[in-house]
Amino acid sequence: MSPQKNLAHTDNPFVTLMRRYRDDPVAFAKEVIGITPDEWQVELLDAVAAPAVRRITVRSGHGVGKSTAVAMAAIWHVLMRVPSKTVVTAPTSAQLFDACFAEMKNVAKRLKPPFNDLLEIKSDRIELKSHPESTFISVRTSRAEQPEALAGVHSENVLLIADEASGVPNAVFEAASGSMSGHNATTVLTGNPTRNTGFFYDTHNRLKDDWYTMHVSCVTSPRVADDFVEDMKRRYGEDSPAYHVRVLGNFPPSEEDTVIPVALIDHAMANTIKIHEDTAAIWGLDVARQGGDSSVLAKRQGPVIHPLTVWRNLDLMQLSGAVKAEYDILPPSKRPQEIIVDSNGFGAGVLDRLRELGLPARGLNVSERAMSKDTYLNLRAELWFKCKAWLEGMDVSIPRDDALWAELAAPRYFFTSSGKLQVESKEAMRKRGVASPDRADAVCLTLANDHTTMAYGSSASSGWKQPLRRGIRGIV
Repeated sequence: MSPQKNLAHTDNPFVTLMRRYRDDPVAFAKEVIGITPDEWQVELLDAVAAPAVRRITVRSGHGVGKSTAVAMAAIWHVLMRVPSKTVVTAPTSAQLFDACFAEMKNVAKRLKPPFNDLLEIKSDRIELKSHPESTFISVRTSRAEQPEALAGVHSENVLLIADEASGVPNAVFEAASGSMSGHNATTVLTGNPTRNTGFFYDTHNRLKDDWYTMHVSCVTSPRVADDFVEDMKRRYGEDSPAYHVRVLGNFPPSEEDTVIPVALIDHAMANTIKIHEDTAAIWGLDVARQGGDSSVLAKRQGPVIHPLTVWRNLDLMQLSGAVKAEYDILPPSKRPQEIIVDSNGFGAGVLDRLRELGLPARGLNVSERAMSKDTYLNLRAELWFKCKAWLEGMDVSIPRDDALWAELAAPRYFFTSSGKLQVESKEAMRKRGVASPDRADAVCLTLANDHTTMAYGSSASSGWKQPLRRGIRGIV
């Protein structure tokens, strides 16, 4: 039976429940799902149920419960609005299925009787069993080349949800204009505000008069630990893109002087890319320079950076041994062709020891001259902009690592008096209270294999044991 059939028969206990929750998703969340919504989640649920509200946009910090909020709204909608179509989208399948839709399935499984047996959960849909063709939740990934994710959705009741909306291409929203125009169609946009352009940005700025806008900060969220806020403030500074986006839920400050836009980082962290197991590996090793810094090993296979290995408080010989252990545990066919070490400072000692141990270690001194010497002040700047270009390809994947995210977004660049691009040094970052980007530098080193090839030759099996060639500026 449809949950809404014969609602006028008040002697039916089920009908009484339907009438109670039909226009009160907050009571539904508390009494049927068993979740007490946060204050901002109450506001969102009330807005979704309000007849006069049709467009809702929510920008938020990290971990404030937005997936749970839209999940409660979607489950309420599919049960209380019959017939109805609820369509959910996100920029990548990982964001869509691992976060948003996974939470919707969790919420559906929490339903109490008599609602717990009304829905059927499938791999990409949640259907009302009595009306599976006309009342359902469907998930669709958004892509610029296939912008129809939210298009062609028509029903008596429509709920469109775009999660991580900063990353949803404008073409998707343009194609969705017909779906969004119905009298009973409600659109909800949520996400971290990672970019200063695009439709999501516009809904909080030039189009804000047409939208019900909400802003949720980690600072006021009961779900976010104070330690997280203070750590982000201490490590990256209150004026950093990381603090603005991940903590305050604000769009990033002007990115005109930031090397890597946060939108590129988000996209690469959300990407899932399959590679052949025999794809050649390149490792990058950034060696700690001060007590508070970390030594980081990044491992790249083609377009994929694997989860980083981070060590603290190791002396040079201990670090060399740790890298050797990472190398030896792999079968010969899986070992890296090169281990590229920043040989500036303490890194030179680690480089020498790795070479003594027989590892294919090659050194770069990133403070020396760039290969493109007319464009970049030094090799550090060249590698950071090379990393940016690599991410701009949009077909790469880096690990989901909050510290890496913040470090990639932190460094600024500027032009020297001679017109060369310079990326601020670790020392300069420390002076403005920003932690050393050890993880990010290790990732950049994995992209430096063409620089080492220039210095040592193209063979992976020879050249790395030869003496350092200082005749080539910018390479050690």
